[in-house]
Amino acid sequence: MQLLFICGPSGSGKTTLSEIISKKIKNGIVLSTDNYYRTGLIYQMLSKILTSYFDRKISFNFELFNKDLEFILKNGFSNFSYEYNFKSKSIKKIYKKTKNIRFIIIEGIFGQEIFKLMSKKNCIIINLKVNKKTCMKRVVKRDFIERGKSRDLAKKDFLKAWKLFRKNQINNNSKNYLKIFVIKKKKDITFLLKKINNIIN
Repeated sequence: MQLLFICGPSGSGKTTLSEIISKKIKNGIVLSTDNYYRTGLIYQMLSKILTSYFDRKISFNFELFNKDLEFILKNGFSNFSYEYNFKSKSIKKIYKKTKNIRFIIIEGIFGQEIFKLMSKKNCIIINLKVNKKTCMKRVVKRDFIERGKSRDLAKKDFLKAWKLFRKNQINNNSKNYLKIFVIKKKKDITFLLKKINNIIN
């Protein structure tokens, strides 16, 4: 089964690209790391006192994510998905069966962390190259509407998240066994879709 890792800083378009790929190429499933944040009183408190909490590894439930990923890899189907609510800091389990899965898209701010732990044999990594100003504009708008943040706090959190992403960024030059695609413009997506189709088929 093919694994597609979509990597990029906050606001670079990872979720949007995932949706495009899953609509154009059949028999795939998207696992968004944004839906695997830890829940509970302790983590609710940490989310209020730690700057850029949702961009720190402490916030992410690696165990739950790996459990779901391993199940799909072993069985080729999924019975449910998760949806994280940033305002209530809770996870909703949505029961929906997805059969005959041929590829898994792993996207989100922690995609590159998961990639580091995986066997690299069937992995494709997709890097999104978007300038800092554009990403910040998208994130501030999203966090204000969907996450209830003030624009000033959203901007502050973004700047911290940008630094964290750059610090933990994958060094692709050493990954010669991977098929690496860099998306800079919309026209690159058409080329990417053709390549993914060829690899999967």
